[in-house]
Amino acid sequence: MVEDSYKINVVIEKDEYGYYAYCPQLEGCQTQGDTIEEIKNNMTEAIELYLSTLSDEEKKERLSQEIITMTQVLNAIENN
Repeated sequence: MVEDSYKINVVIEKDEYGYYAYCPQLEGCQTQGDTIEEIKNNMTEAIELYLSTLSDEEKKERLSQEIITMTQVLNAIENN
């Protein structure tokens, strides 16, 4: 059996309660966890389950979306 492989973007955010992750390409595909390892495992499972509900055409449509990421560093301006 040959399995398809996909490149899927995942955003992980940390707050005081742990970690939250979501996939911008798969609306509603999200999870949470207490550790990075747990969030990775949970997100892998969530993505696999989500993809299992899609037709091949739906997978192609959702996973061909261009996602651009950026990290911006801003310096605070002090008011005198």
